[in-house]
Amino acid sequence: MTSFPRLFSPLRLRNTEIRNRILSTGHQTYLAKGGLPGEDFVAYHEARAKGGAGLIVVEAARFHATGFTDSPELIVASDDCIPGLKNLADSVHRHGARIFGQLSHSGRVTKRLSGGLRGVAYAPSVVPDQRFHTMPRAMPVALIEELIAEAGKAARRFGEAGFDGIELLASHGLLISDFLNPRNNQRTDAYGGSFENRLRFLTDLLAVVRNGLGDGPVLGMRISAEEVEPGGLDKDEVIAICQALKAKRAIDYVNTTMGSMQGLGGSVHVVPPMELPHAYVAPKAGTLRAAVGLPVFVAGRINQPQIAEAVLAAGQADMCGMTRAMIADPEMPSKARTGRLDDIRACIACNQACIGHYHMGVGISCIQNPVTGRERTLGITTKSNTPRRILVAGGGPAGMKAALTAAERGHRVTLHEAGRRLGGQVLLAQLLPERSEFGGLVTNLQHELARAGVEVRLDMPVSAETVRRESPDAVIVATGGLPYRPEIEGAEDAHVLDAWAVLEGRANPGGRVLVADWRCDWVGMGLAEKLAREGRHVRLAVTGTNVGQNLQQYLRDHWVGKLHKLGVEVIPYARLFGVDSDTAYMAHLVTGEPIIANEVETVVLALGHRPDTSLEEELAPLGVPLHLAGDCLAPRSAEEAVYEGMMAGLAV
Repeated sequence: MTSFPRLFSPLRLRNTEIRNRILSTGHQTYLAKGGLPGEDFVAYHEARAKGGAGLIVVEAARFHATGFTDSPELIVASDDCIPGLKNLADSVHRHGARIFGQLSHSGRVTKRLSGGLRGVAYAPSVVPDQRFHTMPRAMPVALIEELIAEAGKAARRFGEAGFDGIELLASHGLLISDFLNPRNNQRTDAYGGSFENRLRFLTDLLAVVRNGLGDGPVLGMRISAEEVEPGGLDKDEVIAICQALKAKRAIDYVNTTMGSMQGLGGSVHVVPPMELPHAYVAPKAGTLRAAVGLPVFVAGRINQPQIAEAVLAAGQADMCGMTRAMIADPEMPSKARTGRLDDIRACIACNQACIGHYHMGVGISCIQNPVTGRERTLGITTKSNTPRRILVAGGGPAGMKAALTAAERGHRVTLHEAGRRLGGQVLLAQLLPERSEFGGLVTNLQHELARAGVEVRLDMPVSAETVRRESPDAVIVATGGLPYRPEIEGAEDAHVLDAWAVLEGRANPGGRVLVADWRCDWVGMGLAEKLAREGRHVRLAVTGTNVGQNLQQYLRDHWVGKLHKLGVEVIPYARLFGVDSDTAYMAHLVTGEPIIANEVETVVLALGHRPDTSLEEELAPLGVPLHLAGDCLAPRSAEEAVYEGMMAGLAV
C-alpha cells in the first residue's frame, strides 16, 4: 500500500478521471519538428506517462500566425497537426495517463524572430515589455476576433486527436494576462476599461474553445497567483479573475504558478532554481483555492513525493506539478507508488539543461539524466554480449556516470577516486550560499552506483602500475581538471588565492577582496556572494560583458539581484594581469586601457581549469583501450561530464 494516499488518489474533472495527483505541466521541449509532434516529441511525453504521471499538459501550442517564430515550437494552426497529436495522445493513453493540450500566445513578451528579423509583436495596448525590449502594436478588434476564432479551430483539432482537455495559458504576463491587467490594457473598446471588458478576451476564448472541444473534455486555465513584477497582476486581482470565471462556469480548474516573463525580476519564478524554497507557491495556491472553490493545481519546486503529499494534505492544491522531477526521473511516480523512494533521482533545480536548453534554442534534457530528450537514441541500455573488466579513474560526475553505465551493461566495474570522497567539483559547488542542493547530483549517483554493484575505491589514484596489476579490458579516464593560473605579474608578493582554496576554507581572504572571474559562471558569482555575506568588501571583475554571462538567464538575473543587495561592485570587461600588495591591475577587454582597483587586500582567482591529461599520457604506452570523459578532455560543466560519462560507459 502506498505511503502517499492523497498523491495516489484519483481526481475527477468533468467526465475525466486522472489516476493520481502528479502533473507534468506545460513546458517547452523544443522537440517539435516543423511545428509538429514528431517521434522525439512523442517519446519524451510517453516516457513520463509510462513512468506513472497522472496528467500531462503538452507545451504551449501556437494557434495563430502572429505567434509564430523560427523556434521549434508546437503549432496547431492547421489540420496537418491532427495525425501527430493523435499519435501523441494514443501513446500517453496507452500507459494510463491523461493528456491536455495548451493554447498560448506570447503577445509582447517575445523577440518574434523569423529569418533573423524581428517581426511585429501584438498586445492589447502599446506598452513595452521590460525583458526583450519589444514595443508592441495594439491589436485591432478584427485581429482579436480572428485570434478567438482560430483558438476554437485549434481546440477542435485537439479534440479530434483524442485529447482529454485543454488549458489556456493566462500566466506569466503573456497575451491573455496582458488583457486582464489594467496597467497593460489601456483600451477603451469592448476589450478594455472595465473589469468585465478586460475579462472579455479570455471569456470569449474559453467559449470558443469549449465549443470546439464539446461538452465532455476538461477546460482549464493556467495563471500566476502573483506576477511579482512591477505593474504585474497581484493576488487580489488574480482571485477576482478566477472568481468571475467560476461564476460564469467557464473553467473546470485553475492551474497556478508564479511570476512573469515581462521583466527580469519575475522571470525567476517561471522555473524557480534551488535558491527558492520547496513548494513556496503552494500557500498562495491554497489561498486562491479557498477563495474560488475550484480544483487548483500548483507547481514550483515540488520535487519529491513527500513534499507533494504535504501540499495536498494541507488543502493547498488538488494536483501537484512535478515537471522537473520527471525530467530528472520519469519513473518518479512509479517509484513513489511502490515505496522505492531511495531510488528516485531527485531534481536539484539547477535549470541547466531544461529551461537552460530552451533559452539556447535546443531540445530539452537534464544534467543528471542525458536520456531526457534523447529517449529514442539513449532510452534503452543494451547488455554487452561479452562482459568485461572496466577500470574507471576519477570519481567526479563523469567517472561516476561512466562506471554506472558500464555496470548497467553487465560489465564488472571498479571506480578509483584519488580523494576521500566521490563528487569532484560538485563538492565545491555545493559549498556556495544556497547551492547545497547541487550536491544531490552526487548523492543520486552514489546510490545508483551501489545499486548497480560498482566497486568504489577511495584514496586510490590510478597509475600505470595500477593498470598493469589489475589488467582491465578498458580504462575510462575521468580525472577532471586543475585550476588554471596564468602568469600574473607581482602574484608572488601579493595575497593571491585560488577559488578552490577559498571554498574549502583552506585560506583566509582579507577584508577587501577582488574576485577575478574569467569563467563568468557560478564560481565567481558564488564566491562574491559568499565573501560579501561574511562582511567583506567585494569587487567582482569579470572577463566578459556581464556577470553570469555563461549561466542560465533566470538564475543569472536572480543572482545579480542578490549581489546588488549585498553591495558587490561589478567590473565588466576586465582582464587581470597584475597585482601588488594593495592593488589589482586589469586591462579593458576592448580598448586595453588600464582598470585599477585600489585598496585590495586579497585577489581570488576564478580563472577556469585546464584538463588533467597526466594519466592519459602515462597509460598511453600500455596499449589498453582508453576512453576519456569530462574535464580531462576539456573543462566544461557537469552536464557535459555526465553525458560524456554515459557515452564512455556505452562504448566499452
